[in-house]
Amino acid sequence: MASSSLSSLSAILQKPHRAIAIQRRCCCLTPKLFSSKTVRAAYPHRHWSQRQLKGSSFALNLCRSFSQSHLPSTAKSEGPGLHHFVAQASLSALQTQPDHCSILSSVVAANEVVTEETETPAKGRIYHETYGCQMNISDMEVVLSVMKNAGYRETVDNPEAAEIIFINTCAIRDNAEQKVWQRLNYFWFLKRQWKRNVAQGRAQSIHPPKVVVLGCMAERLKEKILDSDKMVDVVCGPDAYRDLPRLLQEVDYGQKGINTLLSLEETYADISPVRIMKNSVTAFVSVMRGCNNMCSFCIVPFTRGRERSRPVESIVKEVGELWEEGVKEVTLLGQNVNSYNDESGVEQEVEAGSNWKYSEGFSSMCKIKNVGLRFSDLLDRLSTEFPEMRFRYTSPHPKDFPDDLLHVMRNRHNVCNFIHLPAQSGSSRMIERMRRGYTREAYLELVEKIRRTIPDVGISSDFICGFCGETEEDHKETLSLVSTVGYDMAFMFAYSMREKTHAHRNYADDVPEEVKQRRLTELIETFRESTGQCYDSQIGSVQLVLVEGPNKRAPETELMGKSDRGHRVSFVTVPVPNRTAEGAADQQQQRNPVVGDYVEVRILRSSRASLYGEALAITKLSLFYCNTVENEGVACAV
Repeated sequence: MASSSLSSLSAILQKPHRAIAIQRRCCCLTPKLFSSKTVRAAYPHRHWSQRQLKGSSFALNLCRSFSQSHLPSTAKSEGPGLHHFVAQASLSALQTQPDHCSILSSVVAANEVVTEETETPAKGRIYHETYGCQMNISDMEVVLSVMKNAGYRETVDNPEAAEIIFINTCAIRDNAEQKVWQRLNYFWFLKRQWKRNVAQGRAQSIHPPKVVVLGCMAERLKEKILDSDKMVDVVCGPDAYRDLPRLLQEVDYGQKGINTLLSLEETYADISPVRIMKNSVTAFVSVMRGCNNMCSFCIVPFTRGRERSRPVESIVKEVGELWEEGVKEVTLLGQNVNSYNDESGVEQEVEAGSNWKYSEGFSSMCKIKNVGLRFSDLLDRLSTEFPEMRFRYTSPHPKDFPDDLLHVMRNRHNVCNFIHLPAQSGSSRMIERMRRGYTREAYLELVEKIRRTIPDVGISSDFICGFCGETEEDHKETLSLVSTVGYDMAFMFAYSMREKTHAHRNYADDVPEEVKQRRLTELIETFRESTGQCYDSQIGSVQLVLVEGPNKRAPETELMGKSDRGHRVSFVTVPVPNRTAEGAADQQQQRNPVVGDYVEVRILRSSRASLYGEALAITKLSLFYCNTVENEGVACAV
């Protein structure tokens, strides 16, 4: 058994960049193998910290401290090398303490898994959960990329099998935070009862998991989270994801890892995200971060920081990589996406024009910038370079819809005719109290202008019920706005006070909870009555649907995707012809549509939440809009 252990240890040392960590339960071996004096004498060129060399918990990290690639050439060629030193010390230890060395061998084998791809040890398996907006999903892909580059390459589908658990959080509403606390309690159970869970087969991790809280809630409640009875090991804010490997290393030394500093520059533009949905034909691309609007109800400026935008070139590069991977639709993301402003080329000053203006009748507390490239420039560049890829974007602010942006959407067939236009309230008094920078009348005029410029456009919105000081009259005006506009989709919530916001500092949360819930119910009912008309109006038309996967209600026989307007459309899977370049349907070459196909679908009926139709042909994005079939009601973009 001793010779077997020595062989295992020697074999590991033959691999470059390997790491041996002697855990606390094996610390009795430390004096036998190395002492701090021996290490200092053998390797005087290395800079050893006191933490590495002091105490009974001294760890041998050969990857960081003894890697051959970091040794000077003189050290490599003169005198006995590291392998000779360790082999002799190991032999001496094995002769006296074979049982402990077998433990060491098993620890090394259990904790270090070498991949053939890089021959460097994998450092632990990752499990991740994400709550909140699409931006958090995009952020988690950045996190996975950072961790992969640091050696954490394997992800698992359940927390019981993970050595590291990431939970990406949302702080917009109290309900989202409560869900996170519930999950943290379970992860705490996995840590606290790890030995019992392993013995009972409930857990498969090699050691108790490290729990890491990411995102907006991490920044907002950092002290409370870290003080929660050792529930969490690391707290990392949205601008500190590059620091995660170091923070996790701090935990190994018995410290809590925390970094929630906000940045004025961080955009992660140079990081290629690791896609969570590997085979998906849709993807998110973050183009800007932060928000300057300072709405009185919103916590985002305090958890995400000020606005900063990625360079156009880095976005074009990432979208190009997605196209090569088979992605057919990209959603551009930002907390205030249409205030995008690339100043990376400010030395080539751009002349201010109409695209620098706010929407007519809108204002902002922040000074508008007049250099660099705006969102309309980015959208124009992407839609031109990738004509067969669809583009959506979220979440915008109504103030940032100048004519240039509306014209790009109208003129580019691959920019979807769908706009998210958050109103928050239908009462001008409440809109002013929310510090939104417009009135009910200005909002309705913008809706009219959008529909006049972009025919058949879909519009969605956000609404808050029961904001501070909201009266029944204010509520009725909101119901009236919903009926007047006729939204395709809406996100509606009862107001929950957030600390640090203008409302928290200056207003009283004076609307009773039962009143908030009653108003929310009335708002949802009003929305459902009006949105049905949007869906019913599509019956008889032919829509271009990007197939995303099987319909969950009939996975064996039906497919599902989204139309240009964002409506979910399902249809029966049957062989259909391919549309040729001339616009004719080739009846000789029929096949079943698959995920990633653009399919012409005639809408037959509406459920007032989705559409159902029959597939006509498989086509391309450009063919559908450039070959108008008048009898089928297809509108060709100009």
